[in-house]
Amino acid sequence: MITKAPRGVEDWFGERMHKRAVIEKMARDLAKVYHITEIITPAFEHTVLFQRGVGETTDVVQKEMYTFLDKGDRSITLKPEGTAGVMRAYLEHNMYAEPAPTKLYYVTQAFRYEKPQSGRLRQHHQFGIEFVGTKSPLAEVELITFVTAFIKKLGLSDVNLHINSIGCGNCRQIYNDALLEYLKRHEEDLCETCKERMKKNPLRVIDCKADSCKQIVKNAPRTIDYLDEECREHFEELKALLEELEIPYEVDPNIVRGLDYYTKTVFEFVNKEGFTLCGGGRYDGLIHEIDEKQDIPSVGFGMGIERILYFLEKEGVELEPMPKVDLYVGALGKEAKAKAYKIVKSLREEGLIVETDYMDRSVKAQMKYANKIGAEKAVIIGNDELENNKVKIKDMQTGEQTEAALDNMIQLWK
Repeated sequence: MITKAPRGVEDWFGERMHKRAVIEKMARDLAKVYHITEIITPAFEHTVLFQRGVGETTDVVQKEMYTFLDKGDRSITLKPEGTAGVMRAYLEHNMYAEPAPTKLYYVTQAFRYEKPQSGRLRQHHQFGIEFVGTKSPLAEVELITFVTAFIKKLGLSDVNLHINSIGCGNCRQIYNDALLEYLKRHEEDLCETCKERMKKNPLRVIDCKADSCKQIVKNAPRTIDYLDEECREHFEELKALLEELEIPYEVDPNIVRGLDYYTKTVFEFVNKEGFTLCGGGRYDGLIHEIDEKQDIPSVGFGMGIERILYFLEKEGVELEPMPKVDLYVGALGKEAKAKAYKIVKSLREEGLIVETDYMDRSVKAQMKYANKIGAEKAVIIGNDELENNKVKIKDMQTGEQTEAALDNMIQLWK
């Protein structure tokens, strides 16, 4: 049916579109304060970028990507997340030649073929930040501080910070060996997917959502018990900085994130039900995966706009309402219609939200329409108003009428 959208996508209009616009403006305004500039990357990239950057063992690459051959027989993928494309742009445009660090934010569409659910669609929208060029845990702290401030601006209360460290390549192999040994003892009870995961990337089992696997990983070795000295010091400094800033956190050993590029710090902001609003962390090896000639550390996060709306609705938080129509200008007769629209144009140039009649309605129908669209005031211009250069503007809430000069109505708003 061509009048019905495909499953897992959404049309944006009306009140919901307004809420999305408010959220995006809040994010952009806060990014400006943090001196983070916007980047827009293409909706699709070469498939190999996500295979190398996101990781071939991830569910995103194995199951969820929208991949196709273009007319040049090239494998192209609609981007499933924002980070890999930003890193590709960072390298392609030699941003590393500029003074470090580079701080970029994006508001982007993302595409994943998965079962649609609350706050998660096949085509969704992400707000994210990439902080490139420093190994300091202060970079993670800045992003966590940003998200904390953003959550406060949104008015959400049921969101808590969970952190973990999954180490680096030096300590990850030792941990993987210990985890694999543990998983082998429970292999029969793992889901079929995790039986494959444990052979290719045992860490992915920790992230499994199947109940049987969740029970098994409760007693699995923890990454933080296998950190080398550098990773442990990094994690301890991160915690000390958060404590100094009085940002509460919980160390959660089960956070590993679903993408292969993460190293050291990983974090999530979740509600009491364990539903994730935002996830991110450090990925010092990602740029090297994309371009072996470069080795530049980075950290970032992503949060879904739909997910934010879900959290707001769940907590009953109201954003600023849609702006009301300041004035409805009606007209009676052809001559009055031209004058009325001239006034509409001039008032809009002054910044007022003004609406008028396009349907040749009767006066009664025009006033009914003005009430229906929520106009705060209304005026009808006819021959008498034109001759006398005076109008009576009605307050639609109180019914009170105020007289004003036809050619100087703006004075009522000054």
